[in-house]
Amino acid sequence: MNKKPVVAVIGVGAVGIEMLRVLKQRKFPSKEIRVFARSARDIEVDDQKYTVMAISPEVFDGVDIALFAGTEGEKGAAVTYATEAVKRGAIVIDNGADFRMEKDVPLVVPEVNGSDIKKHKGIIANPNCSTIQMVVAIAPIYRRVGIKRVIITTLQASSGAGKSAVEQLNEEVSAICAGRFCSVHVNVEKSMPQQLAYNVFPQIGGFADDGYTTEEWKLVRETHKIMHDDKINISATTIRVPVRTGHSESIYIETEKTISPDEVRKLLATSPGIVVIDDVKKGLYPMPKDVEGRDETFVGRIRRDPFVKNGLWLWVVADNLRKGAATNAIQIAEELIRQN
Repeated sequence: MNKKPVVAVIGVGAVGIEMLRVLKQRKFPSKEIRVFARSARDIEVDDQKYTVMAISPEVFDGVDIALFAGTEGEKGAAVTYATEAVKRGAIVIDNGADFRMEKDVPLVVPEVNGSDIKKHKGIIANPNCSTIQMVVAIAPIYRRVGIKRVIITTLQASSGAGKSAVEQLNEEVSAICAGRFCSVHVNVEKSMPQQLAYNVFPQIGGFADDGYTTEEWKLVRETHKIMHDDKINISATTIRVPVRTGHSESIYIETEKTISPDEVRKLLATSPGIVVIDDVKKGLYPMPKDVEGRDETFVGRIRRDPFVKNGLWLWVVADNLRKGAATNAIQIAEELIRQN
């Protein structure tokens, strides 16, 4: 891997734009950044102009790292172009769901299983946004005392469903504030299956086995793959909430060995990529409005279960467009350079 690679960003939706922003902010050591999408045009991100080229197999000639922005719930451009990009010499980092559970494709969160990058055969997968922040928070505890069980409820922002979902939320809020409606019957073209403004609903993805949604099963299967342990019992409920950006998670864990809340705070405070905000007497705990634009995973409300031995609660918040997508992908690219 060239220490100053040619980088391509594929897709200029919410995640693609954030990838360009993060590349610049982290001063990624690229020789050149190319941008591809379905149609050619010029865009501007934080006062920097980019020329977007129409995607085709030929545009991957000379590309060292291809960052596919991907879209949850849809077949992404990586399905069509990832193999072609690899053939032409690129290493693909895919943010979509298309390759995550493929046997020969590493599913990577650098703070947790960065060494898996070495196993790639041309494609590396970025996990689901809700999975990323959960495993960052629980992995240090798992390594210290083991984890038998995880019960997680996510509160996921509209931007996790893409730009059109944020627009739907904005339109609904505006309509309600203008007094045009006050019920669930929303006269806007919907990106999400239910009204989100002034509402929450417990469905992200389609419904699948045992009444769980596809998003809920992602948390189970992706965590098992990342942690290399399919014996952890994981049960999830995923909820969409009227927040623009920043996923929150209420996580209950049952550990193999005893560890106190104070020990967990100290452990997480010294773990990479984690910021502990946990002073309930002062009303301090992580909130989405405070983490937007940040790359870290924030943890608070660390407390024991008074009725179950080795039971612990965590409250985990992260920017789903950054650590949950763009930043994690670029951290993988940074690791690729370091490891070569």
